[in-house]
Amino acid sequence: MNRPMKLLLAAAALLVLAAIVFILWARLRPLAAYAAAGRRALAKAGLETARVPSPAGEQTYFRGGSGPVVVLLHGAGDQASAWSLVAPKLLPGRTLVVPDLAGHGASAPEKGAISVPMLLSGLSAVLDAAAPGGKVTIVGNSLGAWLACLWAKEHPERVERLVLVNGGPLKHAAEGITLLPKDRAEARAAVEKLRDPGSIRVPDFVLDDVVRQAATGPLARLAATSGAMEPHVLDGKLGGLDVPVDLLWGASDQLLPLSYAERMRVELPRARVTELPRCGHVPQQECPAAFAAALGKLLDGPPPERAAATPEVP
Repeated sequence: MNRPMKLLLAAAALLVLAAIVFILWARLRPLAAYAAAGRRALAKAGLETARVPSPAGEQTYFRGGSGPVVVLLHGAGDQASAWSLVAPKLLPGRTLVVPDLAGHGASAPEKGAISVPMLLSGLSAVLDAAAPGGKVTIVGNSLGAWLACLWAKEHPERVERLVLVNGGPLKHAAEGITLLPKDRAEARAAVEKLRDPGSIRVPDFVLDDVVRQAATGPLARLAATSGAMEPHVLDGKLGGLDVPVDLLWGASDQLLPLSYAERMRVELPRARVTELPRCGHVPQQECPAAFAAALGKLLDGPPPERAAATPEVP
């Protein structure tokens, strides 16, 4: 056998070995594999990775495109890759800024509790770097929606409009849903209440990884500061958030159902609700095509109008 053939066979063997290792990794750590694939997809779409210092430590974000700035904020325990299925559809005509929130993905801190002030300081550092002094539209899912409201309340002059996706700053007790499952059965029960019944069933090996991450992942680290979150809850205070707000809602979500969106709509001065049928708590992943189409239509159209004042009864 000649030397070139030997080199070719050796390279092929290495590729096969690498594929086997990847398959095993994806099977044992499917959430990490999925996130890594999502980050590659963001890069392939033309978004570049950037880093910026902050009081919470170095923050990582993706940025790309041109035009009005749209910021995409993921939920608790997730990362920037949560938007990988919809970012390419939203990119034309817009500048996208997609952060890893503090303590998530590649953003510091890597260990220890994650607080709301830490998340806000990291977000401020990213927006000051990615859109210095300019107005932004913030699209936030779950925890990201809560942070979007808090940041807009602190910096109303910087916010063009908000799109809140199955999340917000109001209290809500979700009966029978354990977000930090201790076993596969608890993980299955939680996941099925976060998704539409008609969606693809999540495999058991993925649920096992959900349980593993629940013990020490970002969601657990955030839950460690739950006792200090009360000052950041805005029940009865949304009237002061005088920016246009779209509530884009996965209608099958049992964690934060449509009634939660309606509570916010009633309090907010300028808000409207758009339902996404057969979508759950994270619609940008569960039904990306319908979500991207609905979000694009909202962003391209006029913002919600101010609610008409209720006439006084003489």
